[in-house]
Amino acid sequence: MTATVDDVGAAASTDGQSALTVNNLWKVFGPRADKIVGSPEADLSRADLLAQTGCTAAVRDVSFEVSPGEVFVVMGLSGSGKSTLVRCLTRLIEPTAGQVLIDGEDVVSMSDTRLRELRRHHVSMVFQHFGLLPHRKVIDNVGYGLEVRGTSKADRRSRAQEMVDLVGLSGNENAYPDQLSGGMQQRVGLARALAVDPSILLFDEPFSALDPLIRRDMQNEVIRLHHEVGKTMVFITHDLSEALKLGDRILIMRDGALIQMGTPAEVVATPADDYVRDFVSEVPRSHVLTLAWVMRPPRPDEALTGPEMAPDTIVRDAARRVIDAADPVKVVDNGQLLGVVDQDDILRVIVAEETPS
Repeated sequence: MTATVDDVGAAASTDGQSALTVNNLWKVFGPRADKIVGSPEADLSRADLLAQTGCTAAVRDVSFEVSPGEVFVVMGLSGSGKSTLVRCLTRLIEPTAGQVLIDGEDVVSMSDTRLRELRRHHVSMVFQHFGLLPHRKVIDNVGYGLEVRGTSKADRRSRAQEMVDLVGLSGNENAYPDQLSGGMQQRVGLARALAVDPSILLFDEPFSALDPLIRRDMQNEVIRLHHEVGKTMVFITHDLSEALKLGDRILIMRDGALIQMGTPAEVVATPADDYVRDFVSEVPRSHVLTLAWVMRPPRPDEALTGPEMAPDTIVRDAARRVIDAADPVKVVDNGQLLGVVDQDDILRVIVAEETPS
């Protein structure tokens, strides 16, 4: 079920089963920022809060949980608070209130020593601006985190070479950053983040500065790398198509607050409000909705002899098989019949997305 601003408070927990748990996180900028949380002013709109107190709530009481190996996307327009949120996760920006639990340990209360260890060993970040060291070769940029950690030169060179190969930069080990294209430089950033073998990768709009074709290639690269290395990923973007392509789940923010959280299909099928509805209005529904969203109970007179498909099959991917089948396709999960889909169910989705609203 999709989560909205009304019920998201129960979405996060502290059971230690998640890779990342965020509970009631706030970041307030301005004078007496620490006095805002829990006060009547905390309920004011962003504009009214600024006018009355001089403070801005960049992140407002946000809670969510990320499962191990999940790609969790946070999206929103400029100023929604998404980049501030991701920086709070490792205290690049200090949260005003709340908890950030990584593997059950609260980042907010960590000592400086423990926080440095977390950043060096467990969490890596990939930024929009690549942050490569211009005077160092690719192989040395990739191995920089290991160097800071104190890894021997031989070991870090070996590990760096593995990561260079993994991200498709073999043969460019001795190039300098200014000799590479933007997409290649971002691959170096990915390799550097992966080299320290983190448990969580944080991406802060990493592809925003790239042209559309390179951006698409890099999105595909993230998908490929996720399949190969299985890391937990938190990905920040303002681009809905990017969020839908990459995310197992999506959290949508506005004015620092969580507006909706759910799978791509949930967000597209059941937008929480007009803000989200506007976001998803031009998304081809057949590219996002799954059979679970279009299936129906079988009618008494229908033969249940058609082929079987999984409920998470995308409508677009299922369309040809459903249309060609003589009988309705059975939607089956773990041997249990959940419903059926016929060509009318499929065409209803496709026709609807081609009809002007």
